[in-house]
Amino acid sequence: MLILVINSGSSSLKYKLYQMQTETVLASGLVERIGSSNGNAAITHQIKDGDKIKLEQKINNHSEALKNVFEFLLKPENGVIKSLEEIKVIGHRVLHGGEIFSSSVLVTDKELDQMESLRELGPLHMPANIMGIRACRELMPKTPQVAVFDTAFHQTMPRSSFLYALPYEYYEKYKVRRYGFHGTSHRYVSQRAAQILGKNLAKLKMVTLHLGNGSSLAAIKDGKCYDTTMGFTPLAGLVMGTRCGDVDPAVVPFLQDALQLTPNEVNNLMNKQSGFLGMTGFSDMRDIQKAREDGNPRAQDVYGIFMHSLIKYVGGYYAALGGLDVMVFTAGIGENDYITRADICKNLTHLGIDFDEKKNEGQRGKEIIISKPRSKVTVMVVPTNEELMIAKDAFELVNQ
Repeated sequence: MLILVINSGSSSLKYKLYQMQTETVLASGLVERIGSSNGNAAITHQIKDGDKIKLEQKINNHSEALKNVFEFLLKPENGVIKSLEEIKVIGHRVLHGGEIFSSSVLVTDKELDQMESLRELGPLHMPANIMGIRACRELMPKTPQVAVFDTAFHQTMPRSSFLYALPYEYYEKYKVRRYGFHGTSHRYVSQRAAQILGKNLAKLKMVTLHLGNGSSLAAIKDGKCYDTTMGFTPLAGLVMGTRCGDVDPAVVPFLQDALQLTPNEVNNLMNKQSGFLGMTGFSDMRDIQKAREDGNPRAQDVYGIFMHSLIKYVGGYYAALGGLDVMVFTAGIGENDYITRADICKNLTHLGIDFDEKKNEGQRGKEIIISKPRSKVTVMVVPTNEELMIAKDAFELVNQ
């Protein structure tokens, strides 16, 4: 069965076409700068074991972007299918499921209307996600569409984990609460880690560390999310590439008064001008590490903040879970930055981690156990694969 996975951004569209019998990616690509008034869209297509094809052309909307993708998939010289009917289902990454969606769903008009009602919870991403689904339904009306929500995995959190101590009416009326994000990634790597270890996920106490330009941790108990670091929005939790992470909420009105900023301007400052970027001018951990090596004091500071916050969260989750069996690194930093992994593990030896420096050193983007056999906590690196998780959900829903 062929399944197409779509990730629609406000001006971009990513895709992967899977052959589910072998879980093989037959083709993938990215369309950027959709609807740009200043030039053409940038398009990249690639088939399995083939060269990347890059081109530029005017693309006004997501429907046109999808038509471009379909044309590429059908081309005799470098396509991979003969008819769009070979694609049996399309899976979509959707940012926010609110409290409505606790699992992936087949999309009908009802589900689309429900997603529309969640726009205010994800104003930057939800319109684009919905637009991508509508475009696919327009171009392939007979093909089932599946929505997979970034927040769904975290819907198992107990009320003590997700409620804020604000007037309760704000939760009832506006649904202000902790939602968490990166849920598809946390779900994939937790399942994959248990599979690698040959253990039942439902019997493991696990912390998954999705560390990238955006970072979050999840505490997993009995195979379900118990707590996570991101909150009502992805701004909460760890310091990140451009996000400040946890700060005293009173900082917001203080900055508004001091700098004469609007709420949107403060929100932009904390989401896009803070974190690693705000303190050093660099948003990428690779640049932070180099700056640290060069003796940059601000890089040392922000790395220290990142490490201190992360260690506190893991330690807190250890206490909340009543112990820890497995810790999993994933995403850009988690998969590739062995220096950061080593620093984290060395700061957590009191939890029973016996870290293996030789196994860890130089390892990038591979599934590997980086703790010693006698370690009380098994520490692993599992590259995330959110697109495959989406494809699996789509496959299961259409084959029920």
